[in-house]
Amino acid sequence: MTIGFGIDIGGSGIKGAPVDLSTGQLAEERYRVATPQPSTPDAVAETVAEVVEHFGWKGTVGVTFPAVVTGGVARTAANVDKSWIGTDITKVVGNATGLSVVALNDADAAGLAEVAFGAAAGQSGLVIVITLGTGIGSALIYDGVLVPNSEIGHLEVDGKDAETVTSAAAREREDLSWHKWAKRLDRYFRAVEAYLWPDLIVVGGGVSRRADKYLPLLHVRTPVVPAKLQNEAGIVGASLAAAGAGTRWTSVTAGVVGAGQRKAGTDGEVTGVVAKASAPEDAAAK
Repeated sequence: MTIGFGIDIGGSGIKGAPVDLSTGQLAEERYRVATPQPSTPDAVAETVAEVVEHFGWKGTVGVTFPAVVTGGVARTAANVDKSWIGTDITKVVGNATGLSVVALNDADAAGLAEVAFGAAAGQSGLVIVITLGTGIGSALIYDGVLVPNSEIGHLEVDGKDAETVTSAAAREREDLSWHKWAKRLDRYFRAVEAYLWPDLIVVGGGVSRRADKYLPLLHVRTPVVPAKLQNEAGIVGASLAAAGAGTRWTSVTAGVVGAGQRKAGTDGEVTGVVAKASAPEDAAAK
């Protein structure tokens, strides 16, 4: 089997594992370390290196990050230290691990995984993966091609930033019943439909395990289904982006770059990555 490697960086934990790129299954049990506090770039990078070393991985590392990521650089910082803003994730993690690094938004990684191996496998047209947690993350994938950093969790609905009143955290904070929360979700998904007309909406995040409590209460025209990969989606999506392997797409743009071929600078630094549906040269064949 062909193996890739992904790491999911979150506000509370950093977890990673090698992934079987033909099935989307973890090739070994994932390894998790608490996110250091404060979660500064150097501290987080050293923790990522610990996860990599645990598996003895030597190829390219895919890393998810809770931020808008363009050109490998964090442009925002959600649930991590604000010193990440303007930091090149690929360089700081690359320096700590000694390996080439691909970085992408965490929701984008989950979207790639769900399209390749999860609830959206085989779906054509526009798939929107919405992750409901502390905020609302989103991934837009059209016919297998990722449009990165969509951030549609920040759509204004009824005069408010959607994630402030519709996230899973908002439901818990306000102690909303499933019915009351479903009404807010319904309003949000209708706004998403009005702007984008998706063919499928996949709902991820921890609350997707309770999908039977609220999805049947929605009244939207778009099919809405729960995510399948749960807490492994970020790791799987990151490994796909790093390995340049996909099951359906011909060019999936992953965080470190806009569109462009992967190329190395004169010093061997990875300056651009676009994941492509071909045998990944950095993955380990087993």
